[in-house]
Amino acid sequence: MQVINSFFELVSSMGPALLLGLLLSGILHEFLDQKKVERWIKGPGFWPVLKSALIGIPLPLCSCSVLPTAVELKKKGASNASTSAFLISTPETGVDSIFVTYTLLDLPMTLIRPIAALIISLIAGIGQLIWNSQEYSEVIEVKKSCCGHDHEESEDSPFLTKLIKGIKYSYHDIVDDLALWLFVGIFLSSLATVLIPQDWNEILQSAYSRYLILLIGIPVYICASASTPIAATLMMKGLSPGSALVLLITGPATNLANLAVMQKTIGKKGIVINLVVIAVVALGLSYIVDFLYQTLNLPILFKISSEHTHQSHFEKLSGLVLLLLMGKGIYQSHLKKLFNPKKKGHCCT
Repeated sequence: MQVINSFFELVSSMGPALLLGLLLSGILHEFLDQKKVERWIKGPGFWPVLKSALIGIPLPLCSCSVLPTAVELKKKGASNASTSAFLISTPETGVDSIFVTYTLLDLPMTLIRPIAALIISLIAGIGQLIWNSQEYSEVIEVKKSCCGHDHEESEDSPFLTKLIKGIKYSYHDIVDDLALWLFVGIFLSSLATVLIPQDWNEILQSAYSRYLILLIGIPVYICASASTPIAATLMMKGLSPGSALVLLITGPATNLANLAVMQKTIGKKGIVINLVVIAVVALGLSYIVDFLYQTLNLPILFKISSEHTHQSHFEKLSGLVLLLLMGKGIYQSHLKKLFNPKKKGHCCT
């Protein structure tokens, strides 16, 4: 019962911010001109890499749905460096996950998270420019949307039509993409809240905790929004902000199930460069973040608690809406195929 109560409390806490973040993400997706994006990140050199990293930060694409987009950009002329920067920065952050980070954690971590994504994607892009600049010839075909639904071009549509499509994309396509992993993330966070004892502080605060999280985060995928409540709960139990950042970076950015697709896009050398950069820079940033929190005496203003807290009717209603959307998304993307065996499975399972 404690786990269920913690689950619903966390869903309600996340509800308002995540629903708003999803809405803004869908509108951004609908109004962003993909042809312009393709022109912006074409060509050699560092400038397209910077633009790829910056464009990727607010986009609402998870680790699997970013792959067909990256492949398409590569086919349209993006370099290995620009493709790598896009592949790293996009799943690590998004408008939705930034809103959730502010809701569950604090303002410094909300700012640090996209900055960390930008730094890692830029360093990976520079690494590709130096050691993997030769274009990889095998560019494979990937479905337009491996997790959700195809998005039709509508750059000539009226404003209201685009707005409606953006709202539909927010609460249909994006939710279907994120639903399962979001549910898993919130459930694991609820379990951790109830089951991890407070005397685990020494373990979570040990010098080795960040390395353990790195070993788990690299091969195991969990989307940016879903990784946030887990990180918040572990910080509440004693994990340092820097170690939590390792989880927030590595969980969304890497996925062993997608490495085969990525290596066919940027080559095996490109994969190695990206993984090494993500691991090394994430660890380096984790030490810097802990140093800043300690030196500046930054308070960690938790928005979740192991104790029951009063929530407004609006938060509870938002949580109920979010729960219904997650249920719909899990059914559409994962359970529906049980009733239609001929349909191909979901790519992210």
